[in-house]
Amino acid sequence: MATLAVGVVGLILAFALPRYVLFQLGGVEVTLVQALVSTFALIVAADQFRDMVEDLRRGAWGIDILAIVAICATVLVGEYWAALVVCLMLSGGEALEDFASARARSELTGVLERAPSLAHRVDGDTVTTIPVTEVRVGDILLIRPSEILPVDAELMTERAALDESSLTGESLPVTHTRGDEVMSGSLNGSSAIHVRALSDAANSRYQQIVSLVAEAAESRSPMVRLADRIALPFTLFSLAVAGLGWYLAGDPLRAAQILVVATPCPLLIAAPVAFMAGMSRAARAGIIVKDGGTIERLSRIETAAFDKTGTLTRGAPEVVDITVANGFSADEILQHAAAVEEYSTHPLARAIVAAAQTKGLSVPAASDVTEAVAAGFEGIVNGRKVAVGKQSWIADIVTDPSAIEGMRRGQKAGTSLVHVAIDGRYVGVIALADQYRPEAARTIAELGRLGVGRVMMLSGDTPATAKLVGKELGIDDVRAGLLPEDKVGAINDASIKPVMMVGDGVNDAPVLAAADVGVAMGLTGSAAAADSADVVLMKDDVHRAAVAVGVGQHTTRVALQAIGIGVALSVILMGIAFTGVMPAIVGAGAQELVDLVCILWALRAMKPGRHEPALTENLDVRKECFATCTLPARDAKECCLATP
Repeated sequence: MATLAVGVVGLILAFALPRYVLFQLGGVEVTLVQALVSTFALIVAADQFRDMVEDLRRGAWGIDILAIVAICATVLVGEYWAALVVCLMLSGGEALEDFASARARSELTGVLERAPSLAHRVDGDTVTTIPVTEVRVGDILLIRPSEILPVDAELMTERAALDESSLTGESLPVTHTRGDEVMSGSLNGSSAIHVRALSDAANSRYQQIVSLVAEAAESRSPMVRLADRIALPFTLFSLAVAGLGWYLAGDPLRAAQILVVATPCPLLIAAPVAFMAGMSRAARAGIIVKDGGTIERLSRIETAAFDKTGTLTRGAPEVVDITVANGFSADEILQHAAAVEEYSTHPLARAIVAAAQTKGLSVPAASDVTEAVAAGFEGIVNGRKVAVGKQSWIADIVTDPSAIEGMRRGQKAGTSLVHVAIDGRYVGVIALADQYRPEAARTIAELGRLGVGRVMMLSGDTPATAKLVGKELGIDDVRAGLLPEDKVGAINDASIKPVMMVGDGVNDAPVLAAADVGVAMGLTGSAAAADSADVVLMKDDVHRAAVAVGVGQHTTRVALQAIGIGVALSVILMGIAFTGVMPAIVGAGAQELVDLVCILWALRAMKPGRHEPALTENLDVRKECFATCTLPARDAKECCLATP
């Protein structure tokens, strides 16, 4: 709001007040205009000086120095309109950055869910909804289907399947039985359950993660902005040229002429315009970058770290293999298992039913279906008694339990096994696993091409599962079984920085805040992860993390080019002004042309760079274009590469 107010007041002074004075009061009022404009400029300079002092206390030299020198110098030599231009450019650049950040954050509104704020307390036959802060140890709580557990608790229901992937990284739902301790932040399945609170909200596992997020965010080192790194040498150079011109000419007007064309406008406006353009283009691709500084940090990423579950993998079980026995085919086993599993709401059961439907199999109706608590289901399918469930339960049913152990040993690490028996005979096992995303390998390869030299995978899952995924994706540095604080430590101890972390769960929120750039899977991830991240991917596509790095590199490159052009043109104009042939008013006009050139060049960030990764769907469109194009090979290549 402050920068907006400065800009509005500056515009009034620049346009409305001079006209009023000239038309209403006559000639002597030019002094009044000069006094008002100069006073306004000095107020802006004083405000900038206060910010500069704060920066100096933190050991940072910034663009404020250059702006203050330019404003004060032009006021002192009577070039008050030039001082006003500097003020407007300064406020305009800050307003652009604020506007872009506000716009980026508004893209998230209405998309992200919130952390649990309410709980349902059971008092006899009455259920009362209360704020989660009022939950006390010992309270009996009702957790409805698909609700998040608000506090750490003890399960009172006979059985519950909870999705703990956002907390532990375990990709498959975890089955708990009565008396088990369950963690806050876990997602309940499709059946209502009752729990007894073991802690209040402030001391729950979820709240500990939230506190860790705050600590991690505070510990991250501040970044020196792009323009700030150029401002100090340019300031010293400008002052030296102005002082030399004054000395040789013996006239302070010569210094004023030089300082008019040495204003920091290219530095003040070029980078914000380029970053806003890059943020806007990223948003159109479903990549929400929360501020311009993040764009610059993305351009310098040296290490990329990924969570496994829900980030490199889909976060949901899929049928990956069916091993058969006793003469049954894979399709027969899947048909019979799906017929019984249609009566279950467990994620593994839903995955088996989905696999049968995907293969186009006709799933027969089952009758007399019953559930063995925490073990499996059995029922009658086409006159046969079918049992589907855990190894230990199936072993008690079949006549040949020794076959089961051999089946289990032959399965890959990281799979969940559902065993099937028909009429008391063991017929096979269905293996389910959390499959890695098809675009994951391309993401790793693209990051390497962009110059990211190291890739890590940080997972809370078991070492065997994590290493298997890492091997298939070509990631050598795999760290498994990590708690949230362990992930933060891994990022802080990384030997090559800056570090980008990509994750989706509640347990990833602290490490996203600690990383130089945190990237959250906003569409499928948790609100805690998205809120603590710098970049949010609004489409379920991890490849957009590589696209974000490419956008950052191209945008920063364009910003540097715009600044370089502005500085080079300013130096040329300073050389002309040094000779005394350019009046101050002409220099001010020439400087505005320099600003226009810088802005137009900075807007090139709206278009993709030559080396940026293409969006996944664009690549698919281009592949289809190549496959169907009837043009000669060379013409077809040019045509299809131009496909948006």
